[in-house]
Amino acid sequence: MTISADTFTFVADLVRRRSAIELIVGKEYLVECRLLPLVRLAGLDGVDEYVDTLRKVGHSAECDRVVEALTTNETSWFRDVAPFRALTGHVIPALVANRPALASVRVWSAACSTGQEPYSIAMALLDAVPDLDVTITATDISQEVLTRARAGRYSQLEMNRGLPALDMARYFTRAGTRWDLSEQVRSMVTFSQHNLLNVPPPGGPFDVIFLRNVLIYFDLETRVKVLRSVRGVLAPDGFLMMGGVESMVGVADAWERVPVGRGCVYRINRTEAA
Repeated sequence: MTISADTFTFVADLVRRRSAIELIVGKEYLVECRLLPLVRLAGLDGVDEYVDTLRKVGHSAECDRVVEALTTNETSWFRDVAPFRALTGHVIPALVANRPALASVRVWSAACSTGQEPYSIAMALLDAVPDLDVTITATDISQEVLTRARAGRYSQLEMNRGLPALDMARYFTRAGTRWDLSEQVRSMVTFSQHNLLNVPPPGGPFDVIFLRNVLIYFDLETRVKVLRSVRGVLAPDGFLMMGGVESMVGVADAWERVPVGRGCVYRINRTEAA
């Protein structure tokens, strides 16, 4: 079954208004697959009927569920590896060089999904600088994934996606068919719901901000807006970590790339900021 053009247009508009994510024509199959579980819960026959009911009733909570279903993104432990090597090998040493008395670091993990990114950051810093006081603010637009992230419990399949065996042994314990993350790591991360279109979360200024594999889903105007907002809560000598397929070219001149291996690391361009 293929959803109608009207159904796709309504869902795409709803998701764009609520999250700024652009669902282009050709993503009908994705919309249908993501919404089928909601259709079954509602006891309806198909996505078209479900969306038609939603349009008539306009139930805000159900609209939120639709947006959550369409904005849950791919994640894994130590995704792409390079950003975490850059974090421990360059970013933290650079912060220490700028602030010899550095005793604490504040990190924001935006669009954190089910928690693998902020927990990976925590484990990386525990291994590299165990005496450093690290506070990680992790945010996502989806309350569903945040609930899972706070629990810190993962399936074997999720554990197998990028998690080094040493970290599994150090920071996890088996609980039946699942794995529980240690309180030591979980206590370093605070999760909260946040839309990148809104005012940044409390906890800043942040020394490091992970904004990875997010901007690719936004149009140019929204990217500029988000980056301007992020810049406002980044410490003057702080670092912004981007995804490997993302670029600042044509988006923001207020940033300069830091040459750190394969990591996409940026800092505020002091010339433009002056």
